Parts: sequence; C-alpha cells; structure tokens
Amino acid sequence: MVRGPRNREKLQGYYDLYMKTGQIDPNVNPEIAASWQKSRELNPPTDRIRTDCRLSPETFAARQKLHRDAMMYLKHLTTGLRDFFKEYDISLLLLDDECVVLKSYSMPFYQMTPGEIEGVRVGLEQIGTSSVSMACELQTPFWVFGPEMWIRESHDSDACSAPVFVDNKMCYIITMVGMHYENMPQEAVMAFMKTLVYGMEKYLQQQKRLNAQEMLLDVVPFAVYHVLEDSNVSYANKLGLQRLRKIGVGRKELRNLDIKLTDMVINYKHTPIYKGLQGISSHNKEVTWITQHKTYEDITTVVPVERDIHDKVKSVVTVSMPIEDLRTMVAHAAGFTAKYSLSSLVCDEESAFASVKAKAQRVAKSKKHILLLGEAGTGKQRMAHGIHQASRQAQGPFIIYQCGDSTPDIMEQELFGISVNKDVSHPGKLELADGGTLFIDDIEKMPMDLARTLAATLVTMESRRVGESTSRHINVRIIAACDGDLRRYVERGEFPQELLNIVAGHTIRLPALRNRKEDIGALASQMLKELAAMHQVPVKVLTPEAVEKLFSYDWPGNIKQLQNVMESVFFNTPGTLVSPDDVDFTCSARKGRPWKEDKEVFVQLWSVAGGNISRLANMLNVSRVTLYRYLKKFGLDKTIFDK
Repeated sequence: MVRGPRNREKLQGYYDLYMKTGQIDPNVNPEIAASWQKSRELNPPTDRIRTDCRLSPETFAARQKLHRDAMMYLKHLTTGLRDFFKEYDISLLLLDDECVVLKSYSMPFYQMTPGEIEGVRVGLEQIGTSSVSMACELQTPFWVFGPEMWIRESHDSDACSAPVFVDNKMCYIITMVGMHYENMPQEAVMAFMKTLVYGMEKYLQQQKRLNAQEMLLDVVPFAVYHVLEDSNVSYANKLGLQRLRKIGVGRKELRNLDIKLTDMVINYKHTPIYKGLQGISSHNKEVTWITQHKTYEDITTVVPVERDIHDKVKSVVTVSMPIEDLRTMVAHAAGFTAKYSLSSLVCDEESAFASVKAKAQRVAKSKKHILLLGEAGTGKQRMAHGIHQASRQAQGPFIIYQCGDSTPDIMEQELFGISVNKDVSHPGKLELADGGTLFIDDIEKMPMDLARTLAATLVTMESRRVGESTSRHINVRIIAACDGDLRRYVERGEFPQELLNIVAGHTIRLPALRNRKEDIGALASQMLKELAAMHQVPVKVLTPEAVEKLFSYDWPGNIKQLQNVMESVFFNTPGTLVSPDDVDFTCSARKGRPWKEDKEVFVQLWSVAGGNISRLANMLNVSRVTLYRYLKKFGLDKTIFDK
C-alpha cells in the first residue's frame, strides 16, 4: 500500500499514545493499528532491532545456496546503482518468505554491517511492526513511515517492502530503507521497487522453467549438445558431459565449456553435426565418431536451430545415444530381462538338485561361459534366468535364442544381424545381448558353419552383421543348453570342438525329475502359487493325496511336463483344494509323442492354455509365429476354442 506524505509529529503522537495507554487513535492506518496490537501481544523490544534470532552459519549457507538465483539477480541489477543508494542513504535487503535477511546490498542497515544483519530473522515476532511485516502479512507492497515502526531507533527512517511472487506464491521480500526520511524520494523509490519486483518475478519464473528443463535434460537417456558454427559446444547435459570426458576433454574445459569438436573428433567433417551446420538435418542416423581415445557408434539426430539474416546456420542441437545404451533400453522395454532368480529353483536340502543349485550360485559370478546339460524339460532355461540374475551382468539384457526353429540363413541373420542396405541395418541377438547374457537353447541344433563363426566371434568379441564389413565390439556371456551330451555330438562330427571348448567354461548337469522326486511337492506348489499371482486369483493347494499321486508318476517330460499338469490343475479345478481326481497326466505330451509331431498332443496342450496362443507360447518357450506355423501344419483354426 502506497500512501501520501504524513505529518510525522502526529504519527509520533499516535505511537506514543499507544505505547503509554494501549489506545489506538482513529487516525492511525487500520493495517498499522492491527499490526501494533499483534506486536504488543508478541512483545518484541522497542529500543533496538534484535539480532539474536540468527540462523547457524551452516543453515544460513545452505539457505543462501537455495536462493542463489534471486540473490545473483539483485546483485547484477543493483551493481550500477550504488551511487543512487549512497546519495539517498538507502539500504536494500533481500529476505526470504520467512523474513530471514538473505543479502544486504548497499548501505549499512541501521549501523549494522551485512555480516551483522544477514541471516537474521526480522519478522513481526522479532522486530514488531515494520514494512517487512506489513508486506509479509498483506502480501502487497507497503510503505511504512518511521513513527509507525515498532522499533524506536527506526523513527527517523521510512521503509518500503514488496513481496515477490513465483507461481502465485510469495517467495521473497525486497526492502528499501531510507536512513533519513527527508532524503528518501518516495515516488522514485516506489518506481524503482516496482521495476525490481517485476523484473525479479519474470526472471525467477523463467529460471525455474530453465532449471526444470535442464533437470529434465539431465535425466533423459540421451546426450544433448548445443554446438555453434565454429564447432564449440555451448551446452551439454549431464550425459553429454560424461561422454565428452570419456573422449579426453579435461575438467577445466568441461567446467568452462571450452570445447571445440574439431580438436576432439577426427572425422568431424563426416558427421551429422558438420552437415547440420551446412543446413542439412539428420534424424536417427547411425553414426561413427572417431576420436583419439576410442571409436563410438551412436544413433544421432541433428537439427539447425539458429540462423542469421542471410539464413546461414549459426548453431545446431544434437541428440545422440550410444548404440549399446539403446540396445540395453530396447532389451529392457521388450522384456529381455531375467524373470527368475536362483532362489526360485526350489528343492529339498538333501535333494540331488541342491548341489546343482549351489554350483550355479558359485559359477554365476564367474566371467566364463556356461553349458547346461540335461534332458528336455529339466529346467535349463529357468536355471539360465537365475544365473543371469546372480551374475555381474544382471543389469544387462537377458536374450534367449532358440536354435533349430528356422533355416541356417535366417539363423545367421537372427544371431549376427543383417545390413539390408546402406540406410537399414538390424542388430542380431549377440548385439542385443551386449553387456548381458545370451541364452542359446538347443545349441546342438546349430549348423556347423554357423557354430564355427560363433566360436570365432566369441574369441575376438567382435561381431559382424551379415552384409557388412564393419565389426562391432560385444561384451556377452553365453549360457548354452543341450538336451544330450554335447561331447557326443562333437565325436560324431555334428558340432565343432572349438565352440564346445568356449561354451563349456563351466558345465552344469541338471538331473531328471524322476531322480529328484523329493522336490515334486514343493515344485508343484510353487507352480500353483506363480499361476495364482499371474492371474490374481486365490492360490490352489494340493492335498496330501494329490501330492502322492504326483510322486507316483515317472515324469518322462520332467519339470516342463509337471508345469503343463499344474496349468491344467489350475484352470480346471473348481475349488481351492486340489484332489487326486483333479490331476490329469494325459494333458501333457507323453514320451515319444512330442507336440511338434502329434496333433492330438498339440491340441491337448492348447486346451490347457485355454485356447490362448500367447499362453501356449509361454508354456512351450517358443514364439507365437512358431505356433501359428504348427496350426497351419495340423490344419487347425485358431478360433476353435472361442465360445
């Protein structure tokens, strides 16, 4: 509130009357009168400003850091106005929303140096009525004449305070105090105060948006740069700075953004940034960056953002992602992560499987490749999941590759990737698994030539896509699985010795279910619990008689067959208790009648899956495309289970 000049003798009389008698003269400004009454209740001293309500040095330093933008804004704005403050004996203070003095910018404040007043709380509770307390209470600019202030030593001064709002919330108070009221030009001070408040509000609002944008840029999984026409980097987000550091940019250069790409990137003129500065945009291009320290591959987008009056590009924005990071992101988005831990492999302490599980736990931390041996359905894939989760590569992707489901040419493309043309190139399973684990199931079905190529690749850890001459470094751990004895395949000349030597860094043999019958009850119960969690229904419980029936069976299909039976139990048992009559072994593929060859078995399994192709694919660990191929082979209509 801005009020015209007042008779100071009368104002002094109103103040003295209130202090002696507690009576408010009717001519006292209503807001001032209400503030006096609150001050009397709080009883702050009237002789001098209290400075004992001071923040600790550590707390005050943290608060100044939090409000650095506002402090720096006033510092830069008022640097050239010191003569104005000095001429009129005006002090300028910045306070936060709790009335703590953050910074003193000019003359001493009532004979107090900045060191004495900064960090002090000067609200209504501490110093009574003042322009600060009025602006804070009313949240509007307020001019207070000296005799209206609670502190007597302030009566020769006038003061004006104004709140500063950001996002409709009062965040700061700016205070100007004239040490001698006759020298303080009210109109000039008010105009200056309005300018300060308006400018600060706009600046802080913009700075808040910029800070949010910068924070956003720092958390995105892309390196973002603003590059000027002379190849200088004027901005880089957090990931961008990390990558610049990796190619040899020093800390001092990073701190000052004194970075010239022509000095760092050997093939700079062949990059999209150079082309972007010529006016040519690039979108999601695969780019090779050659530096003195290392060669990188990125997916890069470059867009010109600034042009001069002659339409010449002055700067570009560059967004890039290392291909290995992109593969990891895609792998996780596509669900290429391990679903099971080793702890999910249940067994009795005295079971034949207990020592197998213990060995898996030990070798998981090793860097060597692993070979899993065991009959079909013994749980090799789940074991691979568990080993990956317990390994150093656990944060990387877990990729599954099934051998034998396609032709040798297609297998090569799936494993190594393929370059379709100069603009289109696709990574294979090896590249997708970079930084993680590639589980190769039924590795004995891999063609000899492809197996030898894989062996050579694993020796050099350099992978090459079909149709390309460029090699890419990979960091992959192989977990291979074979239903038989892989050495027998080598002896018969059906598998290369060199690949066996590589993948059999550690060999783990999984026992058949008939050799670990003591685990059947626990395995079956766990399967029912997992199915209940998956479908969000109550858990079904096996009766002792049902467990006994499971125990009496020979399980030629091993754990996979047990899983199929439990699927049938889960979907076909009406209640929560599973009796022996609910256990149907015929729902599972019988030994000698695999689903790939027997239409009846295929239909039985499909029925167990409720006619759902995706569920059947999960049960059989194959792709939906593979199942559609067998639907066509058996002459089945995918709608036969629709009701």
